[in-house]
Amino acid sequence: MIEIPIPVGVVCREEYYVGEEHAASHVGSGDVRVLSTPSMILFMERTSMKCVEGYLPPGFTTVGTLVNVRHLNPAPVNDKILVESRILRVEGRKIVFEVKAVWRDVVIGEGVHERYVVNREKFLDKVRRIQSTTSS
Repeated sequence: MIEIPIPVGVVCREEYYVGEEHAASHVGSGDVRVLSTPSMILFMERTSMKCVEGYLPPGFTTVGTLVNVRHLNPAPVNDKILVESRILRVEGRKIVFEVKAVWRDVVIGEGVHERYVVNREKFLDKVRRIQSTTSS
């Protein structure tokens, strides 16, 4: 396995616009026009992925393997939220992040997210192998 120096403690922040497509009423996770939990998690995963992509060699990416998040407060549609991802630790290919989403000054979600570093082609080969051995 290739050694990838990913620094612990790095904090990455991304701002996201909460559109209608992110509303609980739109994605089917609820019936109100507020940021859905699945969309909040998407933003947390995306921020974490982008946080480490610059440290990866060509041909490598990360895949999400664990999300343990609490959705604490609502955030309205048609407003912005800030998502923060901090690298807590790196254990071989596993990267553990502390994630948080904030609307204005209110923490709307927080938790832990894990990603694994994978060789993109080997990962896609695995998908194709599984696909070819299972029925549709």
